[in-house]
Order: sequence, then structure tokens, then C-alpha cells
Amino acid sequence: MDISRLSAFVTGAGSGLGAATARHLAELGALVTLFDRDDKRVADVAREIGSSASWASGDVTSESDVRIGLEKATSHRPLRVVVNCAGIGHVERVVSRDGIPHDLSAFERVIRTNLIGTFNVLRLAAALMAENEPLGDNERGVIVNTASVAAFDGQIGQIAYSASKGGVVGLTLPAARDLSSVGIRVMTIAPGIIDTPLLGQLPEEVRVALAASVPFPKRLGLPGDYAQLVEMVIQSGYLNGEVIRLDGALRMAPK
Repeated sequence: MDISRLSAFVTGAGSGLGAATARHLAELGALVTLFDRDDKRVADVAREIGSSASWASGDVTSESDVRIGLEKATSHRPLRVVVNCAGIGHVERVVSRDGIPHDLSAFERVIRTNLIGTFNVLRLAAALMAENEPLGDNERGVIVNTASVAAFDGQIGQIAYSASKGGVVGLTLPAARDLSSVGIRVMTIAPGIIDTPLLGQLPEEVRVALAASVPFPKRLGLPGDYAQLVEMVIQSGYLNGEVIRLDGALRMAPK
């Protein structure tokens, strides 16, 4: 798939993995529509990218918001690529040391954003992609979702986040199988410890310790590492229905 001839839609594009991916795809010649619920941040990133970027603000769990964003993405070129980076985290034990059970609304919020939001974008984008003219191998598009190593190595306090990302892992293969009839691939990337703005809030000694815990290379992952893997997934047409860990061989300890 020739990235320079396509339109891409990237959620969570106001910062971190989404912003890096949007920048990288634009550098490769794609027309990129950035989508994020923080309208100021996503507008700033789009302006920084320049004329090859447009943006829309909205919530990935909202059908109407996503439809508006996808309309922008299809206004000039066929939509061939969707990258789902939007997500939130939450830290809380099932039962606290004080005997308080996990807040149900917090659990629901994480599941709704990370899992239901991912599926909402996937289903709406796939319906549009199915109308594209097929390319080589009758491919019409590719959807890349974002899970986490927490889907496999969830730590203490990560039950909501791990459950949501485990759901993203679980939908990857059946989505790929469902969409095989219309030539749409579905892949998922499971990042490890990535140096995003959220991680940048940690004290330097904590960041150094986290980097040291990675077997090789001995550093934090970079948003650019994720963006480069997205590029590879787009261009490698035989990749389908699989989850790729991007973690330097890291396996997370219980805490």
C-alpha cells in the first residue's frame, strides 16, 4: 500500500503515540485527519504538521463525533488507514487496603474509552473502507489498534486498564476474519514502557529505573518506535489478525 496516496485517520492524535503516528504518516505523504477530545492540543499538532493534516475534536465512544471525523478523512482521498491510539488509564486495586471495593464507574469508564471506543472507530471506519476500490491482493484498508503489554502482564492496580487492553487483543483476530471478505486487515500493537508525556511526569530516578528494567535496548520506548511499526504494518500486506508486542523483551513484574 502506497502511503503517499492515501488518507489516514488517527485517534488520540493530540499527544503521545497518536501525535507521533500522525506526524510520521504525513511525512510519508499521507493526508492525515487527527482526532482527539482535546481540541486545543489536536489543533496545535495539526497546525505543526501543516497542509497535509486536518483535525476534528470528539470522543471515540460517540458515533456522531467519529462519523464527523471520518467524513473529513474521506473528503480528498480514499480512507485506507485507521490508527486507534485514544485511551485512558486508571490505577486502583480490586479491594483497597482499607477494604473499599474498586469503583465501578471508573472501571466502566476505562472499558468504555479503551475497548468500546476502539470498536466504535473500527466498525464505522471499516464500513467506509469497504466501499474503496481494491488495491493489490484486493486490499481496501488496514486498521491498527493499540493494546498494551498490560493485556498480558497486568500489574497490581491495573485491572481496569488490563481488562480493556485485553479486550482489544481479543477482538483483533475475529475482526480480521470478519473483514477479510472486504479486504480490510486488522492489526494490534501492544506497547511496553513508552516515553509519552504522561511518563514524563515521573521523577527522573523512576524513569531511569524503568529504562533499566527493559532487557534490550536499555531505554524507554519512543513514540517514534510505535509510528515506525505502524508504517511497517501498513506496507506489509501479509500481516493480519495479529498482536505485536513493542517492548524490548520486557515482561512486567507484579508491581
